[in-house]
Amino acid sequence: MKILFIHRTFPGQFRYLATVLAQNSCNKVVFLTTSEIGDIPGVTKVLYKPHRNSYISTHPYLKNMEDSVIYGQAAYKTATQLKKDGFVPDVIYGHSGWGPMLFMADVFPRVPIICHFEWFYRSHGSSFDFDPESRLTLDNKGEIRVKNTGILFDLVQCTKGIVPTEWQFQQFPREFHPKMEILHEGIHTGIFKPNPNGRLILPKLGLNLSNAKEIVTYVATGMEPLRGFPQFMAAVEKVQQLRPECHVIVVGEDRTEYSNQLSNGKTYREEAMGKYTYDLSRLHFTGRVPISDYLTILQASSVHIYLTYPFILSWSMLEAMACGCLVVGSDTPPVREIIEDTVNGFLVSFFSPSEIASRVVEVLENREAINLMKTKARNTILTKYDLTNLLNRQIRLLETVISKGV
Repeated sequence: MKILFIHRTFPGQFRYLATVLAQNSCNKVVFLTTSEIGDIPGVTKVLYKPHRNSYISTHPYLKNMEDSVIYGQAAYKTATQLKKDGFVPDVIYGHSGWGPMLFMADVFPRVPIICHFEWFYRSHGSSFDFDPESRLTLDNKGEIRVKNTGILFDLVQCTKGIVPTEWQFQQFPREFHPKMEILHEGIHTGIFKPNPNGRLILPKLGLNLSNAKEIVTYVATGMEPLRGFPQFMAAVEKVQQLRPECHVIVVGEDRTEYSNQLSNGKTYREEAMGKYTYDLSRLHFTGRVPISDYLTILQASSVHIYLTYPFILSWSMLEAMACGCLVVGSDTPPVREIIEDTVNGFLVSFFSPSEIASRVVEVLENREAINLMKTKARNTILTKYDLTNLLNRQIRLLETVISKGV
């Protein structure tokens, strides 16, 4: 099999699939990306580089599309050179939404294309109108609609569309559903697993919580409203007051990835630190951490808090469940798809820090009683999201698409 992976970041959702395919000497695996950092044995990484950024003067509705075209143009030229050099894949598997897939059907018109889709943007019914205090303007709605343009191009030209969860699948227009399939990229349950003897010691951070009896964890790429960071920080104040031996670990960067920044110039972490009172000896911000430290943190967790708008589900919640964490999650559609309240975790109101704190305290007070729930949490991942099973499905999908052709 000759396969061309395409993702703006390397290796993204294709890490495990590319690794497994590259281990077979009969396969030739090429990965088109902008990321210079990182390698996978047996994978030929080919870089493409946009020649410019979008212009400040570009119409706001079109800025996202201009970015997509610029990245798509760069990928187009690089893929054309690959073809001139003699590489024509049997199948292309790329990530949709950032532009590099836009022109692949023009370079390789007889090659089937699989697109990995994460999201289709809507003004109503998902993330944009979830916060009752936010009001969308006409311009907001116009920009949201046009933001789907590149995704629609990919939906039209792809042979098959893949989307990780049912919730994400339901965001896409129904006329495209017949060519789409729900297939998660998988959680490595051989790595993300419970460690009954786990102790939280992070030498590089100078953090030793090996004697801590209660550890609450929170993980997000950025500290922002979309992932419930303000509500989480409000809940932390209450938890610390009620549980004087409880430590709280926050993994992630002090930035926003999806949400708007505060108008006062502060980060959401700075805003919370000035608004609430904490015992700073029991509140630990780790920043980004290597996977070994991340795993150690999850394995030592007494309670893991995961909050999100109705948006893309984070890997971190599934990884926490695979580690046997007791997850207190927001009662929002992406979380409800995975967690059944009081069965394999707890659901709480996203906008209620007091409810979040009360549930966390309840769990900490009854840790032995909820051990079965932690087992069921891991079993959920083993049954539905185990990497080995899903990798086999992905490989079968590739083979089927290749056999059927364009």
